[in-house]
Amino acid sequence: MEDAWIVAMYWERNEEAIRQTDIRYGPYCRTVAGRILNDSGDVEECVNDTWLRAWNAIPPQRPAKLRAFLAKITRNLALDQLKAKGRAKRGGGELTLALEELGECVPSPGGVEEALQGRELEGAVNAFLRVLPTRDRDIFLRRYFFVEPVGEIAVRYAMGENAVSAALSRTRKKLRIHLEKEGWI
Repeated sequence: MEDAWIVAMYWERNEEAIRQTDIRYGPYCRTVAGRILNDSGDVEECVNDTWLRAWNAIPPQRPAKLRAFLAKITRNLALDQLKAKGRAKRGGGELTLALEELGECVPSPGGVEEALQGRELEGAVNAFLRVLPTRDRDIFLRRYFFVEPVGEIAVRYAMGENAVSAALSRTRKKLRIHLEKEGWI
């Protein structure tokens, strides 16, 4: 079923939209949540919460890219669930490793204006990503947004793991330079 039809069913408040969303995007959302949560029960809870969040968000929103819309909801819910259970400090697998890698070039939030600064920082990172070559941007997003292991990225792009790690390192260095120029570091 086409995304436009699924979104139209949400707008009509037709519960079939949830079933069709699960058929089309359930495995994908489970993968996104699974990379963060590493527990099948938590993953299922997160995906079910994604469907509820999508139901409540559409309308008024009309996502142009349903897959990306659902991935963002799933990722944010999984991160919230991870924080709530306090797992991050006990070794969160790929997520902890990815965050440590990014820690070398992204400043820590803090202060009274944290929310505003977070949005401004997000804008600076997005501006940086827009000027990257497509492949570099995709590798960066797969690692740090979708929390894919380096090995999976290597297979997807027919690269060695060392080549992927080197590409990520170069991109992080470029990001750090960009953020320094923008006054974030």
